[in-house]
Amino acid sequence: MLETNIDNLLALTAKIAWLLFAIYAILVFIRTLRRHGMLIALVRLFSFPVLLPFLGAFAVSMLSLAIVFVEPQQVAVVVSVPSAGGIRPQPLRAGLHLIIPLLEHEVRYPIYWQTYTMSSQVDEGDKLGDDSIRARTRDGQEVHLDTSVIFRIDQGQAVSIHIEWQNRYIEDFIRPVIRGEVRTQVSQFTVEEVNSSARKDLEATLQELLNAQFAEQGLLLNEFLLRDITFSAAYAEAIENKQVALEGEEQKMNEAQQMRNLAAGRRDQLRIEAQGEADAILLRAQAQADGLKLIADALAKDENLITYHYVDKIGPIFALCSCRVAIR
Repeated sequence: MLETNIDNLLALTAKIAWLLFAIYAILVFIRTLRRHGMLIALVRLFSFPVLLPFLGAFAVSMLSLAIVFVEPQQVAVVVSVPSAGGIRPQPLRAGLHLIIPLLEHEVRYPIYWQTYTMSSQVDEGDKLGDDSIRARTRDGQEVHLDTSVIFRIDQGQAVSIHIEWQNRYIEDFIRPVIRGEVRTQVSQFTVEEVNSSARKDLEATLQELLNAQFAEQGLLLNEFLLRDITFSAAYAEAIENKQVALEGEEQKMNEAQQMRNLAAGRRDQLRIEAQGEADAILLRAQAQADGLKLIADALAKDENLITYHYVDKIGPIFALCSCRVAIR
């Protein structure tokens, strides 16, 4: 912060020095003109009393030009007349530096992370209007892709970037390289693959390819983002119809499964009822068999028992008949 204030203070001091010198020279010229005429007034401008403040203002200006403060988020490339190739081989990092006034000047580049977006949305990308990448898949379908790259300049390669691209590295390198690689890689996939989990493979491949190309030009790629994919109207309609058909088929399958579940439940219920009835018949038969066995055992022990049971059964009938005869 102190260095920034010094840089700004020197620039302001230089402006004030030139302003004061201009006022002083004008006053000297006017006063001499009134007393001695135009010729003497012009000669007086080159006298020592006038040249001294001129040299003072010039010195302040040179000092202001010589001091360069590079902010933490910047790197400065020094274009230099005395240096071989017209440029210093190493860029200026953050901090206060000295350059040769008039023979050198700095060109600043940002070193923070930048994002460049190409989007179909009017006000979302770096360019107004539809700036999405139009590409064709392996099966001939047209798709529109919204992309973003997060990148920054490699500080150590700033001089190379200035020589090769200057401040055109986005428009003349980043933009055409991304569009070309996206079109090339999309052409390796079918439209269904682009609209499936293969999209991650496409994104990863593009990240790897762009990372290598960016590094060759002194740029560091942090991430490539395949933000959105838009399909043609015909393909989108076909996908929608297919989805509706799949949902209808799924609904029919669910209904059929419900019917199968109901039928299975009814079958299990009938099986349980039949099993219960069979068990009841079996129990009754077993009871009758046990009863008959008991009777057989009793008869085996006493043969007259059957006569007793016979009399016991016809006794009420005989009694009823006797009552009817008596009544008559």
